[in-house]
Amino acid sequence: MSILTDKKIISALRCPNCGQSMTVRDEGSTSIVCGGARKHCYDVSASGYVNFCPPTKSGGGDSKGAVRSRTAFLDCGYYERVAMALKYMCEKYGNKEKILIDAGCGEGYYSSLLENSGFSAFGIDLSKFAADAAAKRAKRNSHANVFFATASVFEIPVFDGSAGIVTNIFAPCAEDEYMRVLCDDGVLIVAYAGEKHLFGLKEAIYTDARINEGRADLPVKMHLIEKQRVEYSITLDSNEKILNLFAMTPYYWKTSVEDADKLRGLDSLTTEVDIIIAVYRK
Repeated sequence: MSILTDKKIISALRCPNCGQSMTVRDEGSTSIVCGGARKHCYDVSASGYVNFCPPTKSGGGDSKGAVRSRTAFLDCGYYERVAMALKYMCEKYGNKEKILIDAGCGEGYYSSLLENSGFSAFGIDLSKFAADAAAKRAKRNSHANVFFATASVFEIPVFDGSAGIVTNIFAPCAEDEYMRVLCDDGVLIVAYAGEKHLFGLKEAIYTDARINEGRADLPVKMHLIEKQRVEYSITLDSNEKILNLFAMTPYYWKTSVEDADKLRGLDSLTTEVDIIIAVYRK
């Protein structure tokens, strides 16, 4: 279990129930316990993640099917150029003395890559299926300094100032919470869709495909210090890959059955990748 060996992550953790510090219960244990009077205990799952969501908020986030589709698509390498751009920004601005928090980490594709660059990475996602897939990815790749948990990006279970970087990749932007967990001079790196992102996919589905609107929840209290646009085209060479891409987008939930069925007869699809990576300093 990776958290049992990464002291930076352990020392950053704050009990979501009482706010006290947490530690491994004892040597060889797969439980984390807080130092408060009630000794709240959290078990590490067989795959290696911890559930920090309270019962009233558990069960949210992406479905098992959506996580499976995203994992299969990302493992094909179609977003590798996006990942490399994110890695570059983290290495350029990152403070490796502090942890990196991947807020809304999904299946852990980006978190594991950043751990491989020397960061102690803590990935959180509301979906237990995403956290489970992320932990399995880390274990499969022998990544010892990355740990995953179910938690909300609006209630991150770490102490104030614990993180040198927060990455926010296609996830809700909880600016106030990110400012709380970032250290002085820490940075927030946001990745979001540009106006032409996946336009070819939309053209295959909708008769009136439109470009993406600007993102409404970008930071307003932090200082924008750099912005990069990553643009290129990809060609998906099987129907399975096309459907996997569709299933990991918001369009999957917003599209009529009639329009979605247009994709089922396609064996090839070329579409744009258009991602904005923005870096904000606290």
